[in-house]
Amino acid sequence: MTITITAFERSPDGGKGLARDMRVRWALEEVGQPYEVRLISFANMKGPDHLAIHPFGQIPTYEEGSLVLFETGSIVLYLAEQHAGLLPRDSNARMRAITWMFAALNTIEPTILELTTAKILEGDKPWTEERLPLVKDRIRARLDKLSAHLGVSDWLDGAFSVGDLLMVSVLLRLRMSGILDEYQNLAAYVARGEARPAYIRAFAAQFAINAQDRTQV
Repeated sequence: MTITITAFERSPDGGKGLARDMRVRWALEEVGQPYEVRLISFANMKGPDHLAIHPFGQIPTYEEGSLVLFETGSIVLYLAEQHAGLLPRDSNARMRAITWMFAALNTIEPTILELTTAKILEGDKPWTEERLPLVKDRIRARLDKLSAHLGVSDWLDGAFSVGDLLMVSVLLRLRMSGILDEYQNLAAYVARGEARPAYIRAFAAQFAINAQDRTQV
């Protein structure tokens, strides 16, 4: 059955790999599954057709036959469970990899998104200048613990897993802030993720859509 995912018709990040369909693309490339992409505009994301498959009007979605999924964590976990390559065979290691998925999405990402909100959505507020250092300190508090756990290891728990895929995707959002560079081992960790052939293919596919848009402007 054909796999179809949705992605921005024109990504807000200009194809830098931060849109969440990138995580699903990367997972699909890691497990060797071909897929098609249905591009959607911001207006159509809130239309009835898209809301029927994503109740919150966002991307990405995943369709395979009668199966329809939304939320990147759910989609990536499904792919990892259906295909070899992203989850260890050992049951304990498998659950640890899934735990790191939740840590990436529930513990690390919310603090990083708070920085995006403070800078972009609330950047014109009179209290932003005072708030930003507090937000950055909360991020560092999380990264301190993550960096200590990773240490000199290549990946979070043995071999590369779905936990690393999501953690690297989340940490990439920090690159422009400069905070990631404060943690040498985490910066190297992210670079290892970006160097994976599956990531390179996924990034190229996402970037091509936005590059095409720029040539048409």
